[in-house]
Amino acid sequence: MRPAYALAAKKLGELMARRGIGLVFGGGCVGLMGTLADAVLANGGEAVGVIPEGLMQREIGHRGVTKLHVVETMHQRKALMADLSDGFIALPGGYGTLEEFAEVVTWSQLGIQIKPCALLNTGGYWGGLLKFLDHAVEEDFVRPENRALIVVGSTPEEVLEKISSWTPPEHLEKWLDRAKR
Repeated sequence: MRPAYALAAKKLGELMARRGIGLVFGGGCVGLMGTLADAVLANGGEAVGVIPEGLMQREIGHRGVTKLHVVETMHQRKALMADLSDGFIALPGGYGTLEEFAEVVTWSQLGIQIKPCALLNTGGYWGGLLKFLDHAVEEDFVRPENRALIVVGSTPEEVLEKISSWTPPEHLEKWLDRAKR
């Protein structure tokens, strides 16, 4: 892994703590999620982890967090993380990161939850995915208004600024209004 990814995770954690933004994350002490949680905690912030029992048994659960929820399954993990979160930022990662991010964006697209979904595009890491999504729009598999659900920032400062100023797209606001009736 390139050092720039860990530096960005650390900077994001510092900024979140300074701005009073709590962290809800996958509960691990390894990789970028561990780096991010450590930075939030080192700067006086709150870090809430959600981890399945199976991963706790592998001893990758972060034991120094503000609160650690241990759940039975990955599905429960994702549901609880979504319930506890006001928005989502995906750092560079692998299959799990991509799958979890795709799910929360899909939930926004369907109006299940309407929360900002952002990619921290450190060093252009997510460039291939963004190009694919643009291609999906061109091929009419993704509507332009749903492509716009994904906020992208190249730096921790930029991604936090964009996510904090995010407003739900008009078409989703209409869905919410109909659901309230």
